[in-house]
Amino acid sequence: MNGKQKKFGIILAIVIAVNILSAWFFFRADLTEEKRYSISKTTEGILNNIDDQVVIKVYLDGQALPGGFERLKRAIDQTLEEFKNYAGKQIDYQFIDFNALSEGPARDKLFNELISKGMQPTTIFDKKDGRKTENLIFPYATVWYQNKESVVLLLKGNQAMDAQTKLNQSYENVEFELANAIHKLTLKQKKKIGLLTEFTKLQPVNFAGMINTLQEYYDVFIIDSKASPTFQGLDALIIPKPDFPVDDSTKYKIDQYIMYGGKALFFVDGLKVDSVGLEGTFAQPLDVNLDDLFFNYGVRINKNMVKDGLNCAVIPLVVGNTGDKPNIQPVPYRYFPLINNFGNSLITKNLDMVYTRFTSDIDTTAERGIQKTPLLMTSPYTKILNAPALVTYNEARTDTDQKEYQGGIKSIAYLLEGKFTSLYKNRMIHSKTAAVPFKAEGESSKIIICSDGDIIVNDVDRKTGEPLALGYDKFTKHTFGNKDFLMNSISYLVENEGIILARQKEIKIRLLDTLKTRDERTRWQIVNMVLPLAVLLIFGFFRAYMWRKKYNS
Repeated sequence: MNGKQKKFGIILAIVIAVNILSAWFFFRADLTEEKRYSISKTTEGILNNIDDQVVIKVYLDGQALPGGFERLKRAIDQTLEEFKNYAGKQIDYQFIDFNALSEGPARDKLFNELISKGMQPTTIFDKKDGRKTENLIFPYATVWYQNKESVVLLLKGNQAMDAQTKLNQSYENVEFELANAIHKLTLKQKKKIGLLTEFTKLQPVNFAGMINTLQEYYDVFIIDSKASPTFQGLDALIIPKPDFPVDDSTKYKIDQYIMYGGKALFFVDGLKVDSVGLEGTFAQPLDVNLDDLFFNYGVRINKNMVKDGLNCAVIPLVVGNTGDKPNIQPVPYRYFPLINNFGNSLITKNLDMVYTRFTSDIDTTAERGIQKTPLLMTSPYTKILNAPALVTYNEARTDTDQKEYQGGIKSIAYLLEGKFTSLYKNRMIHSKTAAVPFKAEGESSKIIICSDGDIIVNDVDRKTGEPLALGYDKFTKHTFGNKDFLMNSISYLVENEGIILARQKEIKIRLLDTLKTRDERTRWQIVNMVLPLAVLLIFGFFRAYMWRKKYNS
């Protein structure tokens, strides 16, 4: 056997060995800077544990998709292909082009079917061959598992951003949205969430949006604090918009629940606002007996009201008459800030605006060892009204005077992480009847404190009495990001290394230099067309020269 044969045999053996090893070991290398083709370890775990087939139908498809939507479609396809690499035959997916169906019964049937599932079509405009085109698309997917279905919105981002940024946010959210739907359907054992509702005057219908959303992922329990000796055993505890003081016994149980590592979310108002008339009413300080608890943990909800002169919701107001009928128009109402400024957290990444009402601001205190992350923040154009604060609808008739709105950015929600110290440390409160031993220094825990109870309150349809979706504004017909904020918060608190880690993906938009593309367009077209041909010709001449030299010798 000569040297060439030996070399060929070694290469052949290496190729065979690599193929045998690849059949045993799954290995992929993502060389992109953002790891855009990789999925999180949590998603891998969900996919590896699927015990029955998951069928995914994607309705974002078509030949006439503009560039941004085509990019989003490719991201979905690549993500599902990656899902299939881990789940194998347990994942089956297909793309369905709604516009490929000709006008007729089949198209109408599919259209009505999608609408009945809550999918709202999006009209996209584009230019093709110098002509404007208009197409209807459904940026949704459905995920099926064991006769259960989940609808996934794929075009999901901050509505206040431009179309390109929103598409990029949707691109980043693809893995999370699809993996979250699979996680919801395949979940075998749900975590337990407790609602401490006995201190609010609101009815269950006002929390229906929150409860229905939570029940998709968690077991939800309405807690009777007097009948519950302890809150241990719950994975998270929610205190929703209290109007009455929390009694000392319940406050002690909350404190000890957190000391033992429990997670809690507080949605507490700083001021109490009764019914508002055109001439106004005075908002008074609201004391629900939690101020000392919050201060001890590291924050303080101020007894004031934040007005936002830049980002705010609208209310219907009579601005005049049209003939003999009142002219009702939507008018910006600065007492209802729309939160579009978020802290650096997975909870708020790519979150749509959050709808708030009569909110206060939060200050931090010097509590050592506690990491404090602001989650929801106003715009810089704010005005603070200290209690008693006059609240009036007529204020919406006036224009925003920028000189009055110089209060700066105000935080209205904080994430606190660390080992908390009990409020009752060094106090004579050690009850012999306590269900668990008193703990002065807490285990590692996380809590979220929001200074607006209305974030998790849904409106009710006055005609039907049915609850509206959480975050839905009946005047603008838009659903804000309140539900996503709540669910992201819960997921971050209770699911260690959970599905929320899939939100870490960040895709950079690498835009072309518009000035260079305009001024150097011809030059780069020539370079791209001529240079590859020139390289190919040079290589061909060089190769021919070497062959001629070899055989002539």
